Amino acid sequence: MAKKSTKSDRQAVIDDIRRKQKGGEKRRGFAIVGVCVLVAVLIVAAAAYRPVRNWYDLRQFKDIDLASIGAPASSCSKVETKPADGNQQHVPTGSQVTYSTAPPAFGSHWNEQGVAPAPFNRKYYTAKDRPELEALVHNLEHGYTILWYDETIADDPDQLNVINGIADKFRSDSNNLRYKFIAAPWTADDVKESGAFPDGKHVAISHWSAGGSSSNDASKQVGVFQYCAEPSGAALEKFMLDYPYTDSPEPDAM
Repeated sequence: MAKKSTKSDRQAVIDDIRRKQKGGEKRRGFAIVGVCVLVAVLIVAAAAYRPVRNWYDLRQFKDIDLASIGAPASSCSKVETKPADGNQQHVPTGSQVTYSTAPPAFGSHWNEQGVAPAPFNRKYYTAKDRPELEALVHNLEHGYTILWYDETIADDPDQLNVINGIADKFRSDSNNLRYKFIAAPWTADDVKESGAFPDGKHVAISHWSAGGSSSNDASKQVGVFQYCAEPSGAALEKFMLDYPYTDSPEPDAM
């Protein structure tokens, strides 16, 4: 009887070990599922965070006009112009053009559909997603005004928020050509290639003027520049009134 009892006790111990193993496997399975669910939630939350944060940050600009956003126009220098070239001078997409001004307002550019010019519905870019300069110069040829910001601004969340607030005034569900505007960074690589903005200036506005809205004389084309210490909706508004999209080599192109 003693041996039978011992055997029965051993079997009970084995059965108990198996039950514990199965329980442990279930707990591990639940833990893995829980971790996967948590990771999925975090991925969804991360994807949603930036749009939600952008919406929250832009609320402060919703009910104010463009001229009231950012610094006063006095933070900007006088408008400058330089003779322009490059109209209809298309180079193969992927080839690099070194521009003689910082930032560019004219010059040779790419002309591949889907690549250049940058799409009308994008108004604000960061260094992570900005099109190449050769694409953006094509936008300039089509009458866009571009507000460029350097790395001092890019490193300041509050100033970036102001620029995004300015860009938001040009977002539209329609293809109204008056909204030909882009805000884009002037990166460290751009500085190496074409130079920096003037001392104390961290924002630049550029436009490719045809020499007037009705001008078809290529010799009258100029690049237009204005440099600012900070983003200024007031300065931008006046600049775009003085140099509208119609004052460009190809105003009717998107």
